Amino acid sequence: MVKLLRSTIKRIINSFGYDLTKIHFNKQNTRFIQTLSASTEDGISRCKKKDIEISTVIDVGASDGRWTKMCMKYYSKSSYFLIEAQQPHEENLIKFKKKYKNVDYIISAAGNRQGQIYFDVSNILFGRAQEEAFEKDCIKVPVTTIDHEVRVRSLKPPFLIKLDTHGYEVPILEGARETLGKSNILILETYFFKLSKNCLKFYDICKYLENKGFYPIDMVEIIHRPYDYSLWQVDMYFTRSDGNEFIHNF
Repeated sequence: MVKLLRSTIKRIINSFGYDLTKIHFNKQNTRFIQTLSASTEDGISRCKKKDIEISTVIDVGASDGRWTKMCMKYYSKSSYFLIEAQQPHEENLIKFKKKYKNVDYIISAAGNRQGQIYFDVSNILFGRAQEEAFEKDCIKVPVTTIDHEVRVRSLKPPFLIKLDTHGYEVPILEGARETLGKSNILILETYFFKLSKNCLKFYDICKYLENKGFYPIDMVEIIHRPYDYSLWQVDMYFTRSDGNEFIHNF
């Protein structure tokens, strides 16, 4: 009966656009908040509430600009540079750039070098790069580094880097060594299984970024794979390990 009542109240509250929040207290009466808000937009909203400064957002795997458009609601004064490898998205990106004067883009993959790279084009929303050719649905596309684009375009720090790159995160981050030193937020899709032989699992990417001076600060878009309900993917938010967020442990 209690569960039914709680579920009914939650549905009513959600119908008005609100979320339920449970507040916990430790022995020192310090509040802990367990939030039910776990969307990408919720994560960006919480970054904004922390007053984390961002001058330029670098959106890798930008698709048609939909993620950038959402981010603009919270960081409207920032500049946006979108990196997208799949040519079919360019028509929408051209329109997007014309509409928003603080947006620029490039049709290219991102990696740890400049040149060309193999790209899986089997799904317009799930492309991925790798050094070896894919067995099917494979083309070659240009590849660039974040550091190169930041230098030639004079993009201004501090940066937010978002990667939607399906297992190719490490080469991209290796091509962003200079930019990482001037970044305040990193947002990565992280996985609990191997998408490719070079893909780092969730805990490995956390350790990799800890060595580069970043700690995880938020988790959204928790996805379980449908056939066995195993935890498959989460979007992780990282901030600088010397940031104010980590001064206090409670």
